[in-house]
Amino acid sequence: MTATVGAPGSLRRNLYSLWVLSARDLRVRYATSWLGYLWSVLDPLVMSLIFWFVFTQIFERSVGSEPYIVFLIAALLPWVWFNAAVSDFTRAFDRDGKLVRSTSIPRVIWVGRIILSKGIEFVFALPVLAAFAFFSGAHLGWGVLWFPVAILVQTCLLTGLGLILAPLCALFEDLERTTKLVLRALFYASPIIYSAQDLPNGFGWLGVVNPLSGIFSMYRSAFFPEQWNTHAVIASMVVSVALLAVGVFVFRALERDVLKEL
Repeated sequence: MTATVGAPGSLRRNLYSLWVLSARDLRVRYATSWLGYLWSVLDPLVMSLIFWFVFTQIFERSVGSEPYIVFLIAALLPWVWFNAAVSDFTRAFDRDGKLVRSTSIPRVIWVGRIILSKGIEFVFALPVLAAFAFFSGAHLGWGVLWFPVAILVQTCLLTGLGLILAPLCALFEDLERTTKLVLRALFYASPIIYSAQDLPNGFGWLGVVNPLSGIFSMYRSAFFPEQWNTHAVIASMVVSVALLAVGVFVFRALERDVLKEL
């Protein structure tokens, strides 16, 4: 009976700890900033405007869909969430080493607080997508129902990656720089400024093996039904779940070594 009552209480405490740590990250990030929340919007917005200008005003564009600015933002917003979270995974335990060692809070929360805080920034940036869709005349369709599914799959993907990267980077410092290089290459290997359908012959497999392809397809289907890619969506779900399972195994195997290293 005690175990039955204690389990929900323990879960509530862990969820509260997750929220407190995530809120702290957000407060620290914006404490000395005048623009505050706007910083979570400016990065993807500026990137979108740059790519829009280059591919519509300088070069003749043959990829993507119209309105192209909405096409860009629909993928850049989740990419910023992904990129920021993965970058922070490499330093997940650095700042709070003593707290991680001494607390009874499950160590996975130090990965979860990154996903949650960056996810909150992603949600707060969605009004930018809505505004550009409204003023550019993009039509919202039934594909918007895939939006929460995309968020869930991306959360699953990030959790798996975080559980793998966080302990490995705590043990091997060079992995932080390697991760930055991989992220830089992954940006161009992912259908952000183009769609998976725009990949040339011989490279179509990139749209299947890259889980971000299916996730971006779900986000974009809200405004561009033709961007839906069933194979990529299924592949992203399978890869995300598989990475989550691998991540749980790796984290459990390395947790003790990480605590010794901190």
